[in-house]
Amino acid sequence: MCIWLPIAGLLPAVSRLQRVYTNSKFPGPSKKRLDGWTALFLASTVATSVTGFLFPFHRLMPSHIIGVISLLVLGIAIFARYARRIAGPWRSIYVVCAMVALYLNFFVGIVQAFMKVPGLKAMAPTQSEPPFAITQALVLLLFVVLSVIARKRFRNEPLSVGHPFVKVQPR
Repeated sequence: MCIWLPIAGLLPAVSRLQRVYTNSKFPGPSKKRLDGWTALFLASTVATSVTGFLFPFHRLMPSHIIGVISLLVLGIAIFARYARRIAGPWRSIYVVCAMVALYLNFFVGIVQAFMKVPGLKAMAPTQSEPPFAITQALVLLLFVVLSVIARKRFRNEPLSVGHPFVKVQPR
């Protein structure tokens, strides 16, 4: 299980960053669909969040709360992507939820790094010191900017007449 956790933590980041890169390289409605990368991102992010609950625990900790929030956000993203086919407003909902889920993974990764990497632990042993706070603030700012860009590039497309959300008025 200890070998799986670092891999599980990296898969969502790699798959999502590949998606962000491709969307920026191929903007517009003709952009490549990367359904495989999307499925890998969603599955590996769910797996990463679920593995946090497999360890025995005796009290509710902040990591469990982050895990629950992540799983809720991922549930909405999966619903928007697969049940609603990212149509209409569900496109924006999907983008925001996917970016929030990815941010939460990075947030936990930074916490883990400051807990386990000796150099980082020396700079912020209690994770209340400025290096930790500055790192988290910069990563949050980066994700806000990336989310705004992703939302703008992944615009709502008009719904077609055959879509279940579109009602055709009889003449």
